[in-house]
Amino acid sequence: MSLFISDAYAQASGASTQGGLMSLLPLVAIFAVFYFLLIRPQQKRAKEHKKMTEAIAKGDEVITTGGTLGKVTGVGESFVTVEVAAGVEIKVQRSAVQALMPKGTIKSA
Repeated sequence: MSLFISDAYAQASGASTQGGLMSLLPLVAIFAVFYFLLIRPQQKRAKEHKKMTEAIAKGDEVITTGGTLGKVTGVGESFVTVEVAAGVEIKVQRSAVQALMPKGTIKSA
């Protein structure tokens, strides 16, 4: 039978702890890559968006997450009133404001 199957011998006892630490190294490296490429940039974008939504003031021109362009006519604690056409106002959550636009964007659109 030893023609096709090689004999298995017991290895020396007392595995080193360095081998155990080296097996964790790829896991730590993968976590570091995920942190710097996915988690950290997302946290930075969320912080910038929160700062932008807190700075919304009356008269700003904004785009909502639905793509609606309008001018802010009223600011509340958690809602913003946006005028999308002459005499047409909608109320949206502050977090639904996607971006602040430069003044005069509505006239050129």
